[in-house]
Amino acid sequence: MPRRQGYALLIALVAGTAALAAVIAFGTSLIADRRQATFNGPASQTAARNPAAPANTTGTWVATWTGAPVSAEPNAGQGYPGRTIRNIVHTSVGGDAARITLSNLFGAAPLVIDQATVNTRQVTFGGLPAVTVAAGRQVVSDPVLVPVAPDADLEVTLRTPYASGPVTQHPNTHQTSYLADDEGTWSTTRWRYLTAVDVRNETSPGAIVVIGDSLTAGSGSTTDADSRWTDVLSDRLRHAYGVANQGIAGNRLLRDSPLTKSGVKNLGGLSGAHRFERDVLSVAGAKTVIIALGINDVQQYPQETDPRRITTGLRALTERAHARGLRVVGATLTPFRGYATWTPERDSVRLAVNEEIRSGRIFDAFIDFDRAVRDRYAPNRILPEYDSGDRLHFNDAGYRALGHAIDLGAVDGTPKADAF
Repeated sequence: MPRRQGYALLIALVAGTAALAAVIAFGTSLIADRRQATFNGPASQTAARNPAAPANTTGTWVATWTGAPVSAEPNAGQGYPGRTIRNIVHTSVGGDAARITLSNLFGAAPLVIDQATVNTRQVTFGGLPAVTVAAGRQVVSDPVLVPVAPDADLEVTLRTPYASGPVTQHPNTHQTSYLADDEGTWSTTRWRYLTAVDVRNETSPGAIVVIGDSLTAGSGSTTDADSRWTDVLSDRLRHAYGVANQGIAGNRLLRDSPLTKSGVKNLGGLSGAHRFERDVLSVAGAKTVIIALGINDVQQYPQETDPRRITTGLRALTERAHARGLRVVGATLTPFRGYATWTPERDSVRLAVNEEIRSGRIFDAFIDFDRAVRDRYAPNRILPEYDSGDRLHFNDAGYRALGHAIDLGAVDGTPKADAF
């Protein structure tokens, strides 16, 4: 072969090798980029949830529903081996993919889930169809490509093949879910093991996380009507935001609920101060926090007699949220004269807390729930047409009034006309 042709062939081989290497590198980079954009990587089976996104960013993952873990389910010490748990939840914002969080917070043994689906679409964990959740821990699933509609019921099914010890639950859900086995299907108003559903949504501004008590959880509302005030808020926002309801009936700001004789938490769970990191700051896409706590500190035994302790506690939560870049909106405490625990002295504590909230020295903005539902002729009572019957909790009309009392501009810090 002539020397000139040999040089030409050598140059061609070198160039071809370099081009092939470049194509391989580009292809690998492209695959990696697409995997990160689509899945953000598989979640560790024992890792805590991702921290909340800063308020000034649009997160890919946004909580569409949450149900704070409350306690171990009474009389379910062995769990539900061989049964299918069908948790029915109601979404706020929609998306084109979903991921779920499962909690074994109150478990005493590892929890095995060998089947999980979202609207019949299989869910995996680290690429596997089964997962083991250690006692006291939680896991986040891999993303599943399933369309999630806004303002709609979503079914998340879980199967536990073995006895797994105490069941982590959220009771009094005001939503019908189901337990099923080979013998039949039974309705229930508990959510079991499932504590969050996040959706992938590139356009949502983020999530509004609400921490509260039974008035946020919806006690007194109609089951399956989705008439909690947080549902009303989601409707008014046209389901552009995630609305994460972290209300727990009986919850207090400053004190945990007492232990039962068996050593598990009573209804009410951990105090708002103790669960704030778990139930607020760790919610996917969190942008704004609404704090609606304090009435149980006023009226439940042992009662807080110094309003400054309550307002100091509220201010501490605000500071913790601000440290994560979140906006904070607080709610005034509603009347409860006629309820068994009402006294003039306790009502004076409530009024003092409300005065400080209205002063603007605690939150970035406030919602005047008190003014929205009180009887103008007897302001220490709620309006009869809003009363569920016990003089403390609201019916659907009362919760609708609370939802419409919210200035939408206060929620995200920008002027906004009501959607309806």
